[in-house]
Amino acid sequence: MVRERINSIMKLSMENLILFVLYSNDSKKQTFENLVKKCFGCFPEIFSLKNNPKWPDTRKLDRPLRDLRERKLIKGGSNTFISLTDKGRKIGQETNNLFCQKRLL
Repeated sequence: MVRERINSIMKLSMENLILFVLYSNDSKKQTFENLVKKCFGCFPEIFSLKNNPKWPDTRKLDRPLRDLRERKLIKGGSNTFISLTDKGRKIGQETNNLFCQKRLL
């Protein structure tokens, strides 16, 4: 069951998973630390340290966040608050809809 969950989640890009987490918590802006915590809480098998799966790996968010900012899907960064742009919110919503339809879980 866990392996099936991992395989289905891996169909999504790291960026989509981050946008989904931001969309799910869009009521407030997120600090980098809080986003790491929420991503790890939702998808520990993806956002954990390779040799210690009980701990989150902040490096797994670094490059994807830069890519999302360059593509104008998020605003802010690791030293400020991170929030979705309208375009990012749309992709986060689409990913949320996939989860709701249980295509991935």
